[in-house]
Amino acid sequence: MKRKWMLWLLACSGIPLSAQTETDRQVFTLDHAIALAQEQSPEAQAARHTYRSAYWSYRSFRANYLPSVSLISNPYLNRQINKVTQPDGTELFIRQNQLSTDLGLQISQNLSLTGGNFFVQTSSQRMDELGTGATAYSTQPISIGYSQSLFGYNYLKWDKRIEPVRFREAGKAYAETLELIASKTCELFYSLATAQTNLNIAAANYASADTLYRYARGRYNIGNITENEMLQLEVNKLNEETNLMQARIEVEDAMLTFRSFLGIREDVTIEVAPSDSLPSFEIPLDEALRQAYANSPDMDMYQRLRLESRSELASARASRGLKADLYLQFGLSQTSDKFKESYRDPLDQQYVSLSIAIPILDWGRGKGKVRVAKSQVELVETQVAQGMTDFELNVRKMVRQFNLQGRQVQVAAKTDRTAQKRYEVALRLYLLGKSTILDLNAATTEKDSARRNYMTAMQTYWTLYYGLRSMTQYDFEHDRPLWHNLPTEL
Repeated sequence: MKRKWMLWLLACSGIPLSAQTETDRQVFTLDHAIALAQEQSPEAQAARHTYRSAYWSYRSFRANYLPSVSLISNPYLNRQINKVTQPDGTELFIRQNQLSTDLGLQISQNLSLTGGNFFVQTSSQRMDELGTGATAYSTQPISIGYSQSLFGYNYLKWDKRIEPVRFREAGKAYAETLELIASKTCELFYSLATAQTNLNIAAANYASADTLYRYARGRYNIGNITENEMLQLEVNKLNEETNLMQARIEVEDAMLTFRSFLGIREDVTIEVAPSDSLPSFEIPLDEALRQAYANSPDMDMYQRLRLESRSELASARASRGLKADLYLQFGLSQTSDKFKESYRDPLDQQYVSLSIAIPILDWGRGKGKVRVAKSQVELVETQVAQGMTDFELNVRKMVRQFNLQGRQVQVAAKTDRTAQKRYEVALRLYLLGKSTILDLNAATTEKDSARRNYMTAMQTYWTLYYGLRSMTQYDFEHDRPLWHNLPTEL
């Protein structure tokens, strides 16, 4: 009987009846789990790839406004019969046997103010008549040119407005995703913690029910309790055995889900060690709103949507009316049958081209495009206004919930302690024969429910904590923004 009482005491103390070696399991605190999830979870890796793509897109955009240097060559071999115009205007089919080689160097610069392209180039070309052995050279020591669409859509100007906003949005979105991963980690962490708690409760309750049932059989044999009470204790034992088996299944399911989210592929047992300590602070609503408007990627997304809709409108208007393309080129050129001679006394050369297209009848196609673009601008403005209203409401709601949740955790912790003490008193009274099994069952139910409610309150607190950080992109506990220290390259 003494051995049975020791087993019962061990079970009620919450010590697992079976233990695993340290090499078979990994124990995670919440901070450790969050750090691991933000580093190697599939969601974190996908977020890094997205941010990396945005980074290189931004680098590509910036390169459009820097000078580019190109080496140009277009050699060809012409050995065929072609129709050639003669000096007297007649045309004859003549067999040609020519080799042309050329080389050019060009420096060009886009101009965002006008949308044009300015370039400087130098080139030389050699023509060999393979049949006769004659050779000719044509050189352009220097040539300066400019091309411009006079009334067209200036994508350089609009990209200069849109792309920095897009990249800033991507950086904030990446930081937001990391905080959402932390929030999801809290949810799964405490789901596993709750499952482990349920398993510990079920193991302790089963050990207690088994001990009480064996104890009751002895009392029944000497006539101290009724048969109904003994049968009730047997039913309790069987129910607790069922709960224990179900709790083991729930722990396995929660552990597999948590392990998959963390990106852990090793087949190891995971245990979590939740902490009872909480950061003690409240978040001022006005400060939360100010940080949310300043740091949230949603604000940049709304700005980008507005700019993109206006860009589409500008493009539609440009494609509707007069189109004119201007091309200017000035420089020096010379030809000779000797390479050095082709650079002596170069001649001036000028080339000016202006192409104009005036739509006369397009059956309202251009007007329709402009109307659609205007409607899209108005639609975006409506969506942005509604989105900002919903965003503010969500921030207000989450701040209120978070500030209240800290008090709820304190109440749940006190309820848990009180329910545990009540259960111990009820068990002592029952063993002394001063209370019924119904009182003990009620105390057991309250104890278990209070413990589960406490775990749920902790899960809600940390989920709200990181959810609010994701919305505001601000660490209120340490008073610092979250996205400013992002790496420029991943």
